[in-house]
Amino acid sequence: MIYSLLTAFLFLAMIAAGVVIVVYNYTVARRRTGKKRVHVAVPASLIAAGVLLVALIPGSFHTVDAGTVAVVKQMGVISGVEEPGTYFDFWLVRKYETYDAKVQQVEINMDAYTSDAQSMDISMVVQFQIRQDNVEEIALNYGGLEALTNRIQSVAIERTKATLSQYQAEKLIEERNTISPTVEREISVAIGDKYYVTFNSAVLTDITFSAAFEDAVEAKMMAQQEKLQAQYENEKKKEQAETALYVAEQEARAIVAKAQAEADSSVALAQADARAIMLKSVEIARMLGYVVKEDRVEATEESEAQTLYTIVFDETHTGQDIAEYMKYIEYLSKWDGKLPQVVGDGSGFMITIPKPDTQA
Repeated sequence: MIYSLLTAFLFLAMIAAGVVIVVYNYTVARRRTGKKRVHVAVPASLIAAGVLLVALIPGSFHTVDAGTVAVVKQMGVISGVEEPGTYFDFWLVRKYETYDAKVQQVEINMDAYTSDAQSMDISMVVQFQIRQDNVEEIALNYGGLEALTNRIQSVAIERTKATLSQYQAEKLIEERNTISPTVEREISVAIGDKYYVTFNSAVLTDITFSAAFEDAVEAKMMAQQEKLQAQYENEKKKEQAETALYVAEQEARAIVAKAQAEADSSVALAQADARAIMLKSVEIARMLGYVVKEDRVEATEESEAQTLYTIVFDETHTGQDIAEYMKYIEYLSKWDGKLPQVVGDGSGFMITIPKPDTQA
């Protein structure tokens, strides 16, 4: 800053000296000639001073734009760093080299190989930003931002290839969306604090394999999909078969249950009929003078309490009359009340009984 002030003061002094010389020459010339016409030496001095000022003054104004910093070199030696602003320095002695301090975006295209020797084309974007406090070191070690950018690009390419070479092609395709953070982490570690920059990001924008490999992968995926479809259809058929079997089993069980219920009902009905016949037989036996004994059976978990009857038979009461009486009662229960139209007496004669007159 002090040097800039001194330089500006020197130029002002030169301008003042030039003006004084021009005015002096002009005054002296008028006195000698006594005329108003200016001597030829006066415009020549003015022209020389003007040319000198035009050559020195405009080139000595240096503007550092916003988002940039400038490394100032005096006679080729770095003398400092200037922030955004306008400065006046003699351009023949001091030069300003501008460095972009904004985020740098580098687009990189490269070819790489997977662990199973499949070739691929990689596209990626790397972003970084120089550290303004280290601009002098960048100027000393790399001479400019372009050389530093090339170095960052070389590191990014080397780490990307090394990372992707650890994956098989098919695995890389499966994890294509998650591999970019891994690459970014590797590049960030490799750059670290070595290159006077702040690493921001590295994004894989595209990974392209050869057409033959892409076709092979697509064919394999289609085969896998067909296999999964076949497995799904087989599972579906199996489920349908199991469902049909289950329905058939349930229907069979329902039929068996129905048959069992009908059988149980028939058994219960038969038991009820048998008990009814037994009770009728007991009643008839008592009516005909038989001795009937009763035996009381207590209730259990499987049966209710009931009375068992025993008919006592002897020479007089053989049970034949009970059977005949039962047949008679059975006959009466089934008779419709109509007399037969033909009656035989066993001698070969038949008597026809006329039908009653239903018209009367």
